[in-house]
Amino acid sequence: MKSNYKEEPQQHPQKQEFLFDGINYKILLIGIGVIALGFILMSGGGSDNPNVFSEDVFSFRRIRLAPTTVLIGFGITIYSIFKKSK
Repeated sequence: MKSNYKEEPQQHPQKQEFLFDGINYKILLIGIGVIALGFILMSGGGSDNPNVFSEDVFSFRRIRLAPTTVLIGFGITIYSIFKKSK
């Protein structure tokens, strides 16, 4: 009895290839760490009493350093995405 089943040639399993090289992922993780550090630097500065204004909100760390750190982290992550593979 003849069947309509055709034998397909055996296909070799393809090696799993990542989108980026290992160095790209390392740079990406560093960038994410720098972003997290920037957000940690931004946190805090609140007052225990809501009726009392705290000048800590306008400190150098929260106004200049933390946002700059976050932007540098975003730059690092963008660099890790655009870095060419070998």
